[in-house]
Amino acid sequence: MHISSWVSLPFPRSLVYPTYRDKLVELTPYLGNVREIELKERHPVDHGLDMILIWHGGGEIPAAARALLSDAMLSWTDHTHWDDQNHLTLWRIEPHAFTEAVHCHGRNLFLEDGEQTVIKSDGELVIDPGLISGVPSFLSGIVAKAVEDYLSQKIEPNFRQLAQGVETYLTQQRSS
Repeated sequence: MHISSWVSLPFPRSLVYPTYRDKLVELTPYLGNVREIELKERHPVDHGLDMILIWHGGGEIPAAARALLSDAMLSWTDHTHWDDQNHLTLWRIEPHAFTEAVHCHGRNLFLEDGEQTVIKSDGELVIDPGLISGVPSFLSGIVAKAVEDYLSQKIEPNFRQLAQGVETYLTQQRSS
């Protein structure tokens, strides 16, 4: 399944790109569906940066409902490569549930548009029903489709919510 998002922020790329790259953990309060972001690894590389972040979702889910869901169902590992020369992020997401079966990767391109920044995100979400463990084979296709639908409904809005969080953060920084 193709994942696509396009957002525009009223700030120059020189502010937006490094905010995404360097301030994600600080942006957690601006992300209603995220409880926590943990920085696991951060390694400078030629003309960029490689990072691994652990995201814990479920911020907008009531605590009682969250108790019924495993943390694995609401968490994912985000592997990112930041290409500072091309203002590009290559990402790969590993959900903590159905990890072997779910393959999700893509890129975010940060484009200048005058004093605004356009972020074009494209990705692919593929679920291999044969690799869903603990589910009878006759149900694996149904489960794969349900998981794919659920994840695809979450990923694209998360891109938009993150952009809104960055906009709010930068607006507050400018007024401070």
